Amino acid sequence: MSPTLQLRWGGAVTGRLHDDELPIDERLVRSLLGTLPTSYDALPLRRLDSSGSSNTLFRLGDDLLVRLPRQPGGTATIEKEQRWLSYVAPALPVAVPQVVAVGEPGFGYPERWSVVRWLEGEPATPPVRGEPPRHDLARDLAAVVAGLRETDVPASATRDPDLRWYRGEPLAAMDASTRASLAACREIDRLDLDLGACTEVWDDAMLLPGVAQAGATGWYHGDLVAENLLVRVGRLAAVLDFGGLSVGDRTVDLVVAWELLDPDARATFRDLVGVDEATWLRGRAWALALALMTFPYYWTSMPARCA
Repeated sequence: MSPTLQLRWGGAVTGRLHDDELPIDERLVRSLLGTLPTSYDALPLRRLDSSGSSNTLFRLGDDLLVRLPRQPGGTATIEKEQRWLSYVAPALPVAVPQVVAVGEPGFGYPERWSVVRWLEGEPATPPVRGEPPRHDLARDLAAVVAGLRETDVPASATRDPDLRWYRGEPLAAMDASTRASLAACREIDRLDLDLGACTEVWDDAMLLPGVAQAGATGWYHGDLVAENLLVRVGRLAAVLDFGGLSVGDRTVDLVVAWELLDPDARATFRDLVGVDEATWLRGRAWALALALMTFPYYWTSMPARCA
């Protein structure tokens, strides 16, 4: 059974997403840019409405983007991209961010931050009933997953604690938090979601082979979802935000099949990534777990993500 969601929402996205949100405005960003050796602070600057939950984004001139972590501790993701993104990028079939500068904390802002190349494309959106199957997009996404899977993991990456994340752990490690999310979802009045069906899917997932053991280990993106993908004319143009790039069980990257692909295209994706039935269903369970935790946390601040 597949859970369904219908949101009846009226309201704007709020600027504050986290209890420990760091204050970031244009004046701060211009001051920080002024500390770099290149005169980036002379370029036009504007805040993007499409800033994600991890970073606040500012368009800088025509060709650059400034990314500033929203929460304390975000430096680790900036440094991870600086160190490892250029290592995995050659194996990926689409554009990824190119880090051109990393700035230091200053003016009361406590984290490192980055300037990256601007990437062209449209935000990815879920499939619409009646549109043609997204087979081309499925092939592109499968190529990204395969590229990461086939990239060697050097010893230095294996030893790097910043490349360990909960999304690379066995699925069973998510059991308690997913059941807590289910309970929290029951308290949301306007969430028209079959939570009984969700519970059944999760219960079944906890009985799958390999649920308590790590699957195939390697590089994974960790947040391969719509808001981190750009498309052009039905094809994948870029993968964004590698702050979750890690080494571990790669199953979590399968969630994109349920996020962006219609059933026919999903079958194409599955054939190309070549996973067995148990792994595929664990991927579906990851998609469910990540969705369920979204509703209570972002219900009022990111209604578009919840939808």
